[in-house]
Amino acid sequence: MRQLLIYTLLLFSFAAIAQEKDKNLSRGNKEFKDKNYADAEADYRISLSKSPTKAIASYNLGNTIYRQKQPSEAKLAYVNTIENAKTKAEKHKAFHNLGNIFMTEKKYTEAVDAYKNALRNNPSDEQTRYNYALAKEYLKNNPPKPPKDDKKKDKDKKEKDKDKQNQKKDGDKDDKKDDKGKGDDKKDKQDGKNDEGKNDKNPDQKGEPKPQPGNSPSKQRIENLLDAVNNEEKKIQEKVNAKKVKGKPVQTEKDW
Repeated sequence: MRQLLIYTLLLFSFAAIAQEKDKNLSRGNKEFKDKNYADAEADYRISLSKSPTKAIASYNLGNTIYRQKQPSEAKLAYVNTIENAKTKAEKHKAFHNLGNIFMTEKKYTEAVDAYKNALRNNPSDEQTRYNYALAKEYLKNNPPKPPKDDKKKDKDKKEKDKDKQNQKKDGDKDDKKDDKGKGDDKKDKQDGKNDEGKNDKNPDQKGEPKPQPGNSPSKQRIENLLDAVNNEEKKIQEKVNAKKVKGKPVQTEKDW
């Protein structure tokens, strides 16, 4: 991977420019060249207190603070420069140095955006273009991690999916139990039918015995029985009649 090429551009650009009649700005530039960064910072802050929207003062302040190893505070100075800059050159240099800080912080997404904005304000700067390509390469090899909230959402989603799977498994078990219960009911019904069949065949268990075809009397036998009954009744009737004749009173003539 290519070596990181940063800080070689622009950190001194505005420090050496002091065209305006600002004694504090001029003195700060001199202190910066002499590497008296604390004194330079004081002069730049005084200059900004007099003219808060002066882009060159905030830019030089950012360079001075960065030299004192306070990159986070330097970023604020560069952001103020971008907001108050009146020319593309001022914006270009502030975005470039802002990208340099993001690279040291390994915030490659922000660095790519910063260099891109720098190129929009000065497309011909080759060093910015190099840093932009390098930032994209670092970003490709070091993709940003999802925020903690997204991790929590992913965890919650996995837990919900797991719960759904468990519920589905439990539901399948219940369905199997229901199917088993239905099978048992079906078996009970079948057993009931078999018991009913057994009851029909076994007269000792339930109901009256049914006559078997082999025990049914023949037609001739029935007629013989009827004749015998009729003959017996005829004999009885003859005996009754005979007794009536013997016991009949003899009529006599009236005794007038």
